[in-house]
Amino acid sequence: MKVLMRVLTILILVSIVAVGCTSIQVASNNTTKAASAKVLLASEVQWEKLNPARGDKSPQAGTLWGDRMGTVPTGFLAKFVDGFSSPPHLHNATYRAVVISGLIHNDDPDAVPMWMSKGSFWTQPKGEVHITAAKGKTTVALVEIDKGPYLVLPPEKAFDSGERPINVDASNIMWVDPHGMSASANSPKLAYLLGNLQDGQSNGTFVKLPAGFKGEIRSYGSIFRAVVITGEPQYFGTNTQTLEPGSYFSSKGESVHQISSNAGKESIIYVRTNGRYKITASEK
Repeated sequence: MKVLMRVLTILILVSIVAVGCTSIQVASNNTTKAASAKVLLASEVQWEKLNPARGDKSPQAGTLWGDRMGTVPTGFLAKFVDGFSSPPHLHNATYRAVVISGLIHNDDPDAVPMWMSKGSFWTQPKGEVHITAAKGKTTVALVEIDKGPYLVLPPEKAFDSGERPINVDASNIMWVDPHGMSASANSPKLAYLLGNLQDGQSNGTFVKLPAGFKGEIRSYGSIFRAVVITGEPQYFGTNTQTLEPGSYFSSKGESVHQISSNAGKESIIYVRTNGRYKITASEK
């Protein structure tokens, strides 16, 4: 019942936000590349122990932006071995996460396992006791916090922050077109996860680029961060780069990212920004 309530909660939240946010548009337009853009390929991520106190049993962590042990917004990849299961624990900071590969279960210690596949989204409130388990040869998730340090604490340190967790499997993500209507098969699609797509407002969304898409994403916020979840889109900067799942690109200020999706494979990208952005298809 708890898992079902979590799914219903996110679906209701997505519906409410989607109706209220129509500031993203799909159009044809010519623009310049983002001079401030930075790209970090998945193959370039530097790995270290997520929880050194657990020694060889610790998952691995690879920072994409920020500093897990600092006080700044941070995003990192967490990598688990097949069969990993944590002891009951809690964190001092609320996090949001997306499954990139493998299967992940994250819930109360006594909850029936709900294995989330790639493209699934969940949140873990600070202070709440939970476990995290993984299945699959390579299991990787994107983890994001607004402020660190990111600490692992024992159950006796539990407290109620007033927040409640959300787990939503990829199969329950609701995709819409940029104007909140049902999306067509050949157009970019959006899934609203959190926040409000307005100037100055922090928000998180999924962008799904159909197979064969070529165009750009223009950001109007002061910060734009994007992590590839599925597919292998091409990024056109100083050099053309293939972005495997786990790759990251970002920019500051108004900027444009030129990107395409392979002819035979769609791409899903997690976007975190603090304002509006616009998806633009190239003119034929």
